[in-house]
Amino acid sequence: LIFIFIYRYKIKQKMPKKGEAPKKILLGRSTNNLKMGIVGLPNVGKSSLFNILSKLQVAAENFPFCTIDPNVAKINVPDKRFNYLVGLYKPKSVVPAQLSVTDIAGLVRGAAEGAGLGNAFLSHISAVDGIFHVCRAFDSKKVTHVEESVDPTRDLLIIHDELRLKDIEAVKKYVEANAKNVARGIGGKEKKFEFEVMQKVLEHLEAGKDVRSGVWDAKEVEIINNQYFLTAKPMVYLANVSTKSFIAKGNKYLEKNCRV
Repeated sequence: LIFIFIYRYKIKQKMPKKGEAPKKILLGRSTNNLKMGIVGLPNVGKSSLFNILSKLQVAAENFPFCTIDPNVAKINVPDKRFNYLVGLYKPKSVVPAQLSVTDIAGLVRGAAEGAGLGNAFLSHISAVDGIFHVCRAFDSKKVTHVEESVDPTRDLLIIHDELRLKDIEAVKKYVEANAKNVARGIGGKEKKFEFEVMQKVLEHLEAGKDVRSGVWDAKEVEIINNQYFLTAKPMVYLANVSTKSFIAKGNKYLEKNCRV
């Protein structure tokens, strides 16, 4: 899936045929070095996931903000095709594809306003290309929960809301800083169009929608990609479940809360 993700970003967008609806243009920048950030509430298993992926042993303790400074690891991506080519041609040096993964400290309700060192953590998210969004879907008296109960849907929405609020804050700052100059014609048509796109993004965000859910044309995508919006980043959802529910192939929280 990682290779498909990178490849799709590099595909040249084709113009729709007459009568066809235009295809949704993907957000993101073409890159050979994909960076993913692990995001979620405190104590949901982010550092444990990081340790599994990286084969490292960073601290994963039972208290909020165990991770403060982000941990980063470059992980070789397994690929049988690559191994076959290496065995066939026997090159002097072998450089496999790598995925850079960042373990980002837990976000809490109010992070966009600075709660729980939120501003620093949100800045770490802006540096990655995509998000592994981890939520907790298991019961344990030994593992505390910052919201004092297990509810994956609520937890996912808390993170979504905080990321969206941070994007709204960024767009409002842009609009306030550029409104007078655009009204005076400073920057010409290009600046006016950029300003209009940002206003459109603001309306979209204030309607409770993430940037990635919008339908944007190629010129709009070019502008949006330069803004590093948190809600424009692709997101993969990962549920942390108990061994028992995994073996049973059933989880009461996921069955109840699959509406997200």
